[in-house]
Amino acid sequence: MSIDLKALGSKLRRYREQLQLSIEEVEAGTGIDSKMILAFENGERTPTGDQILIFADFFHCDYRFFVSNEKLASFEQTETLYRRYGEEFRKDDRRRVQEFLFLCECEEFLIEASEKPREPVPQIQKKGGYFKGHAEQAAAELRKHLGYKSTEVPMDVYADFRRLGCHIFRRTLDNSNISGLFIRHPVAANCVLVNYSEDVYRQRFSAAHEVAHAFLDEDEEVVVSFYTGRIANLREVRANAFASNYLIPPEFLRQIPDPTDWPTPKALEWASKLKVSTEALSIALREANLVSEDTQAAIKNVRVDSSSKVDPELPISLSPKSRERKENMLRRGLSDYYVGICLDGYERGAISAARLAEMLLVDERELRDIAALLGRSLEYAG
Repeated sequence: MSIDLKALGSKLRRYREQLQLSIEEVEAGTGIDSKMILAFENGERTPTGDQILIFADFFHCDYRFFVSNEKLASFEQTETLYRRYGEEFRKDDRRRVQEFLFLCECEEFLIEASEKPREPVPQIQKKGGYFKGHAEQAAAELRKHLGYKSTEVPMDVYADFRRLGCHIFRRTLDNSNISGLFIRHPVAANCVLVNYSEDVYRQRFSAAHEVAHAFLDEDEEVVVSFYTGRIANLREVRANAFASNYLIPPEFLRQIPDPTDWPTPKALEWASKLKVSTEALSIALREANLVSEDTQAAIKNVRVDSSSKVDPELPISLSPKSRERKENMLRRGLSDYYVGICLDGYERGAISAARLAEMLLVDERELRDIAALLGRSLEYAG
């Protein structure tokens, strides 16, 4: 098959520009001479198979993306992302987004390779033009699908949303004003990134918010959600309503003691039971007409002690050293779930140790340590 050199060159140049990289930086990262890279970008020279693989590894995408017209990478989605929100993503964050999408592709590949049947996901039918109604309906349907009772509070939303077919990753972004983003990947489908620099409870809300975009904004390929300083459009309002109804079941709210005159300890108690911020709780109570505006403001101003918040992926049973190492992994997007299915793929022989290291964004020498954190071993890894 002949390669369209102009198309390949355009993809190389545009990827480089998306990541705000100079020719010299690509040279440093790939070992390919800058003059040769420029010739490739201009469609003046044909890269070897090995060079295409090097570029694919450097840009974290399927090598076939460069040599065919198949939509195997999230190239168009990231172009849209930076065209709409470019000023919000500095260079380091662009690289992190690219790695996040790579992890989503790897996860999708490993799930497919496992040949385990996927759980069917309900199709949400939006009825009427009432955006808040869409959110309430979707939250109720998805909770029912996952087997929750009407008053039951979700504990591990990340596990929930993975069951619903979403690729959920948490990763630290430098821009703390970004709470999360949703990208509809051409291969991996619904991909959600939550900013790990946020408060633990806020991360839960952000995850649910972005999943709402996956189910309710089928015409959107890219959505970025901001924590502050933005005027919310109807879609953002709907996503917030979904997250609130999913995490704070209306039936649960109706059964709690009269919140009209809660002292501070009571506000803290109920926010902790629901694993949400007091701000989210106060809004839900007000939306349900259970408190006045003054009481809402009083509850919102109470702050839950961060030391009392437990991350489902960082249980309190961990030793301080293990906790620190796992937290560092989460900052890079490596959850126990993702690392686990990567190790499963290696043990089945679906991927090599080198490919395992690539999927975990580490050197092969680090593989044993990562496996040990999950209580596993790599018999044949280097």
